[in-house]
Amino acid sequence: MFEMRPYRNHRDLAGMNPFKEMEAMERRFFRDPFSFFGTDSFAAFRTDVTDEGDHYALEADLPGFRKEDIQLELSGDTLTVNAERHSSREEKNDEKKYVHTERTFGQYSRSFDVSGVDTEHIKAKYENGVLQLTLPKKQSALPESRHLEIE
Repeated sequence: MFEMRPYRNHRDLAGMNPFKEMEAMERRFFRDPFSFFGTDSFAAFRTDVTDEGDHYALEADLPGFRKEDIQLELSGDTLTVNAERHSSREEKNDEKKYVHTERTFGQYSRSFDVSGVDTEHIKAKYENGVLQLTLPKKQSALPESRHLEIE
């Protein structure tokens, strides 16, 4: 049998650029090379930040990490969350014959502006693959009262 296809005349083909899709794919690849694997990027992780009135609450999804593999670093007004997962795949490759693997290994990092946060009182907790940070807001300094002289 033969396959039924829609009729295309020569005018339909005149505006067709066979390289257009290839160029778009190349741009997407170099913008985010890991997007072809179904994620936005392996180097970032998902976070939610909420305003709780007197503090901000930050929750970061870091499933599969041990607490020892997560570092929080404060430098000026920037808080950086680093998480590193090590691969044992090379050592076990002789024992296990991988057919397909999606687990990723490497360093993951995100930075946050904490200029409005009282950095001395930040609290962190890691439980069930979620890093929870409590970021208390800086208290606005009330002007001191003083006596004014009349001229």
